[in-house]
Amino acid sequence: MGISLDRRSLIQASLGLTGGLALLRGAPSLAAQPPSGASASAAAPTPWYELGLMEDPIMESQLLHFLAATYSAQADISEVLDTARRVVPGDDWSWPNEWVHTADRIRTMGDASLAKRHTLSAGNAYLRAANYYRAALIHHPEPTHPSVVATGRKAVDAYNKALTLLRIPGTPVRIPYERTTLPGYFFRSPSARTLAPLLIFQQGRDAWPEESKYVVDAALARGYHCLLVHAPGQGMAIREQGLPFRPDWENVIRPVVDFAVCIAGVDSRRIALLGWSMGGALVPRAAAFERRIKILIPNPGVLNWGQSSFEQFNTYFPDVMPLLESDPRAFDAAMAQLMSQVFLYRWYMKDSMCKHGASSPSDLLFKLREFNNEPVVHRIHCRTLVMDGTAEAFSQGQARLLFDSLSCPKDYLLFTAEDTGLLHCQEGAQAVANHRMFDWLDDAI
Repeated sequence: MGISLDRRSLIQASLGLTGGLALLRGAPSLAAQPPSGASASAAAPTPWYELGLMEDPIMESQLLHFLAATYSAQADISEVLDTARRVVPGDDWSWPNEWVHTADRIRTMGDASLAKRHTLSAGNAYLRAANYYRAALIHHPEPTHPSVVATGRKAVDAYNKALTLLRIPGTPVRIPYERTTLPGYFFRSPSARTLAPLLIFQQGRDAWPEESKYVVDAALARGYHCLLVHAPGQGMAIREQGLPFRPDWENVIRPVVDFAVCIAGVDSRRIALLGWSMGGALVPRAAAFERRIKILIPNPGVLNWGQSSFEQFNTYFPDVMPLLESDPRAFDAAMAQLMSQVFLYRWYMKDSMCKHGASSPSDLLFKLREFNNEPVVHRIHCRTLVMDGTAEAFSQGQARLLFDSLSCPKDYLLFTAEDTGLLHCQEGAQAVANHRMFDWLDDAI
C-alpha cells in the first residue's frame, strides 16, 4: 500500500475532516475553542450554531439545516429534535431509518386528514414528510441501495401532494436534457404582471429543489417566477437516472434556459441564475457561456472548486495525498483503510463517488480537479453578486478570488457574525439571507 495508518493518524485525520472537508452544511466544529493555555472561564461562549446535540459533527450540522426548515414550514422543531434523539451513534443505518420513521408517521397523519377532507392539515403534513424523507438520504450509508430510490420517490410524491393541497403555485415539469429529461418545478408568481423576471435556482451537492421553498416564497412575493431543476448529481437525477455532476455546467443550464424562455409570462430579458453551495461553483461556469443569463448570484462564490477540495484533502491527509499522483492504487488502498475504520470517510467517499460517477477515491479527486472556473471567468459579462460568509467552511477564500477575477459589473456581499448569516449559505439565517439578497436583486434586475 505504501503507507501505514495507525490509530493516531486515523484520529488526526478524522478531526481534520470533521473541521472542514465533510462539513457539508455549515459551522466549523472547532471554531469556538479557546487559544492554547486559556482558562475555561476566559473562553468565548459557544457559538449559537454549535448545538451539542449529536456526537457526529456532520449530523450535527445537518440537524441545524433541518431545524432551519421551520422558517418555511417544512419542519417542526419537536419532530426534528425527537428524530435526532433517536439516532444511535455508531450505527450507520440509524440516521436514515429514524428519519424515514418520522416521515412515514407524518405522512400517515396527512393521509388521515386528507381522508376527512382536511386539506390544509394534510398539505402541511405532506410538506414536512417530504423534507424528512430527504433528510434520510443526506447521510445515507449506501447511496446505491434500493431504499434510496424508494425514499426519494416518497419525498417527491409527498411534496407534489403538498403543492396541490396548499395551493402553492408550483407545477412539476420535465426539462429536455440530452437524450432524457430532468425533473423540476416552475413556480408562477401570483403577483407578476404580464411579463415577469425569472429566477433559476440551482442547488448544490446535497440539497434538492424541494428544499428551496424559503427562497421561492420570497421570490414569488416579489413578483419573480421561479424555475428549479433536479440537475445531474442532485436529487432524483442522480438517484433515479444515474446522471452525475459534470464540470461543463453550461450544458446543463442551456437546456434549462431553452425551456424557460418558452414559458408564457417569462421575461427572457430578465433571467437570474442563483447557485447555492456547490452551485456557487457551477453557475459561474454556466454564465460564462450562456449569455441569456442577465444576473448571476453564486452563494458562496467559487473560482476553483477543485483547488479548494485539494487544499482541504492536503491539509487533512498530508500522508496520503502524495500517493495520488505517484501511485493512485496506493492512494485508493490508504483511503480504503480509512473508510473501513471511520464512518465519516465511508459515507463521504461513497456519497461523493456516486454523485460524481467516480469508480474510486483517486478517480473522484481527478474528477474534482476539473471543476475550475479560472480559464473561463473572463467570459462572464452579466451583473454578478458574489455572496460569502466569514465562517464559510468548504471553500474559504474562494468567493473573494472569484470576485477579484470578474471583469463584469459586480458586487460582493459578506455575511458576518453580527448579522448571523456567517455560515455556509447563511444556514439558519434564512430571513437575513433573503432580505439582503433580494434587496440587491430588486435593484439589479
